[in-house]
Amino acid sequence: WIVTRSSGQQSRGYGRIEDLFAGGKLYAPAGDLTLPPLPASSAGPDIRQLILGSEGRLGILTEATVRVSPLPEVERFHAMFFPSFEAGQAAVRQMMQAKIPLSMLRLSNAIETDTLLRMAGHERLIGTLETLLGFRGISEGKVMLLMGFTGQEALVNSARKEADRIAKANEGVYAGKQFGTQWQKGRFHSPYLRNTLWNMGYGVDTLETAVTWNKVEQTLAAMEESLRTALDDENEKLHVYTHLSHMYASGCSIYTTYLFRLAHDPEEDLRRWYKMKTAASEAIVQHGGTISHQHGVGKDHKPYLPAEKGALGMRMVQSVIDELDPQGLMDNGNLV
Repeated sequence: WIVTRSSGQQSRGYGRIEDLFAGGKLYAPAGDLTLPPLPASSAGPDIRQLILGSEGRLGILTEATVRVSPLPEVERFHAMFFPSFEAGQAAVRQMMQAKIPLSMLRLSNAIETDTLLRMAGHERLIGTLETLLGFRGISEGKVMLLMGFTGQEALVNSARKEADRIAKANEGVYAGKQFGTQWQKGRFHSPYLRNTLWNMGYGVDTLETAVTWNKVEQTLAAMEESLRTALDDENEKLHVYTHLSHMYASGCSIYTTYLFRLAHDPEEDLRRWYKMKTAASEAIVQHGGTISHQHGVGKDHKPYLPAEKGALGMRMVQSVIDELDPQGLMDNGNLV
């Protein structure tokens, strides 16, 4: 988790791993490196940041001290619906820039919203929701926002009140706790659908990036279009949908899921996947997004790293690797 510089679903409240990693010990071929768990320091460059995201190239992290939070008094998830993605995006941006202490925001685009509602399996509940939203002028093209509130009850109530105010100012309609509660209960189940879908003849994968607010819509559109058209020359269609999560004052991550029909030939499936992955990765880079917000670089994303780091930046990374591992014993093919 640390050496991949990852991020959890509620990083808005608990922090990304770089916020939580206080220090530790790294055993590198060139020697041992101890990182004291100081609360803060201005003593030169932060070496911890070199370990974060190093993906095994510098050595083995054998000990880690992480910052923890007390168990929250309450944790609640609520749902809002907006008539359009533009309205929902405006709301979450304003919430972030208002510094409302939420633990999570997740804004699904129209296709993801429709997909999630169809998969919910609660026809009566969904029917009631559709009727309610219809009375409020929200129908086709609607998007769903899940909001997480975590902490002491007084703080949670205050945060929710302010978030609701901003949402309603952007045409949001409150849909209660039911959708949020169901998401909370099943949020770790969806990855297990992969095997079921595979047995049904479909592959599924995800990819993500992060961009500033002014680039969200064009980057999202380019990512989805690159995937939807990646197999056009083979007459294969994809189901593609996206949500925004891991919000910041200056931007957010864009997380896209795509489903495709399997060819029942592993080599052909791999070829198709690589074709789709390449198309989407190139779209991300062309629009100035990071090649990964939370999934890491590894080998799949390595060709696109120089677009973000630059030639000098890549030489800096390589020089650190050479210093800690002069013989290349830890060369697993990641990063560079």
